[in-house]
Amino acid sequence: MTGTAQLNPAQRRAVEHGDGPLLVLAGAGSGKTRVLTQRIAHLVGERGVRPERILAITFTNKAAGELRERIHGLVGPGARRLWASTFHSACVRILRRDAEAAGYARDFGIYDADDQLRLLRSCYADEEVDPKRFAPRGVQAAISDAKNRLMGPDEFAASAESFTDEAVARLYSRYQKRLRENQSMDFDDLLAVAVRLLEGEESVRAHYQGRFEHVLVDEYQDTNHAQYRLVRVLGEPQRNVCVVGDDDQSIYSWRGADVANILDFERDYPDAEVVALEQNYRSTEAILRAANAVVSRNGGRHPKNLWSDLGEGEPIAAVACRDEHEEARVVADVMDRAVADGLSLDDVAVFYRTNAQSRAIEDQLVRRGIAYDVVGGPRFYERAEVRDALAYLRSASNPDDAVSMARMLGAPKRGMGPGCVAKLRAFAEIEGIPVTHALGRGEEVPGLTAAQRGAVAQVGALMDDVRAAEADGVALGEIVEMVLDRSGLRGALEAEGTFEAQGRLENLAELAGVAGEQAAPEDGRPPLGAFLEAVTLQADADQVDEADGRATLMTIHNAKGLEFHTVVITGLEEGVFPHSRSDTPQALEEERRLCYVGLTRARRHLVLTHAQSRTMYGGREYRLPSRFLGELPPDSLADIPGARRSAPAVAPAPSADALATGDSVLHATFGEGVVTDVEQGGELVRVRFSRDGAERRLMAGAAPMKRVEDG
Repeated sequence: MTGTAQLNPAQRRAVEHGDGPLLVLAGAGSGKTRVLTQRIAHLVGERGVRPERILAITFTNKAAGELRERIHGLVGPGARRLWASTFHSACVRILRRDAEAAGYARDFGIYDADDQLRLLRSCYADEEVDPKRFAPRGVQAAISDAKNRLMGPDEFAASAESFTDEAVARLYSRYQKRLRENQSMDFDDLLAVAVRLLEGEESVRAHYQGRFEHVLVDEYQDTNHAQYRLVRVLGEPQRNVCVVGDDDQSIYSWRGADVANILDFERDYPDAEVVALEQNYRSTEAILRAANAVVSRNGGRHPKNLWSDLGEGEPIAAVACRDEHEEARVVADVMDRAVADGLSLDDVAVFYRTNAQSRAIEDQLVRRGIAYDVVGGPRFYERAEVRDALAYLRSASNPDDAVSMARMLGAPKRGMGPGCVAKLRAFAEIEGIPVTHALGRGEEVPGLTAAQRGAVAQVGALMDDVRAAEADGVALGEIVEMVLDRSGLRGALEAEGTFEAQGRLENLAELAGVAGEQAAPEDGRPPLGAFLEAVTLQADADQVDEADGRATLMTIHNAKGLEFHTVVITGLEEGVFPHSRSDTPQALEEERRLCYVGLTRARRHLVLTHAQSRTMYGGREYRLPSRFLGELPPDSLADIPGARRSAPAVAPAPSADALATGDSVLHATFGEGVVTDVEQGGELVRVRFSRDGAERRLMAGAAPMKRVEDG
């Protein structure tokens, strides 16, 4: 019994589709998991397809497990013979059977991320590459990206365009050779080796193409090139390929996902049936109308229009705030009102574009005694890079703090491990001096290597300079900036060059910003000590009342797949959301898709906030409201009692022909400037900015700037 009577017409059409390729465009909240499971049940129960001849691929082990459980409930014990797994798990099963054809033993090892990094670091000496110049994590990310694009070491080397590329190519080649010698694969190899095996070995390809009569893939918009090729080869020759996804929710290009895979499905399969699931079972019409209006501005998408029979619902509230502190108070007020209206805080979520934005919100929630969880990472002051920076400040403020000194010496890594710390502590105890004062006497500490003595001297000099700067009344924000630069914390993350490293850099900049805004203590205490005390108290949120549950704080990237009664999306400003790095049409479209994902997480109540100024990158900057606010239908917006409504003048960035030479512009990051040249029919403009006198070449339709009238 498949229960198709409970499906809407579009869902039933997808479930009962016969043979041949099928593209199911599943809009947010449209019941795609039900369609996927019901289709498998239909194939088994109504079409007579044996479960072992069905391959269903998802992206997480949890999703695969839920899929198996649902299908078991529909078709019974036979569901256990179904291949329902992640891409990587499916490839492992293939490779365990046929690894020898790919040149590996069947019991090959699988290296996790830590194993990969250790092996890669061991390759640096052989290739005479400096890990300080080419950070291992950044090289690891580059190798992973190459493998996901099915580029081996030789192909990568042939495409190298810079000295950095050449260094990565040498490390890639050595790393891959070491993996082979160890009879091991990393996670990316599982996909790449399986694809090459299937495409290159006819007998292996014939076995699996004969084995799988139907191939179904969930979240197809999130596939990378290797995953795309795997689906293609396994789906031939029957071509019974069913992919379920939503191009409007493709938000992971930074980890290799290619939205073109779902957009070009009909090019790959010209005879494909396309079914759009547009009825949303989650949100009200007001919310869906706003989401549709924003995402419809994107050119690269399949047209679809979400609708709901849940009624019009409440209008969306768009609130203008003076700064991030007022924004945080608005967030807390929304939570208080939700509880007053009988909701649990469990059903309230706050989204932001970058992790660093959570700091001001967390501070306010702690102050108000509102319980919360941060999804996808620790609380702001518990993040590793923030704690590393605070360890330097605590060591300078309290010379007897051996715990902070040990953390400080190990961040970034520079050969001063537990043994070095133990020798410094022993020396300090013998000399009767505070442990961090031993840093200034590294030459006297027995047992330190020459490299350790040099590193200890540098850190000791930094501690002395921090204390001297505080004594001279140097602003606390400047002191933190000095620590970030001279400690190597900032440089190490910049050298890493990964998406994750950029987020950590933003967190460090936020720490410098909050230090810069710290008021001088009224009781005459040293500013640094008072700041560290305030940070410690803010970080301790154990005393909040959890009787009403815990609100959820997360980046919008982490929100995909979730839903809440009440959602607050913060930081809707140019340069924040959309992000300042979204300076190409493709990147801007992904930011718009990310906004769509955020909007469609709300079931009943949606609040959007933006700040007129915000502490960013260590300083206060004035921001323009996000173009996404200007794309909302005016009749969808309403006021929050006691708060200022977002200015109605918010508008998208200029169109390609809107700017001319001599126009004055205001950029969200670079400030005021003048257009000095217009290129490519208006698509590119060159702007000289008054802040630093630099000229920058920008995409006219994507850059976060607007024309301003003279005078």
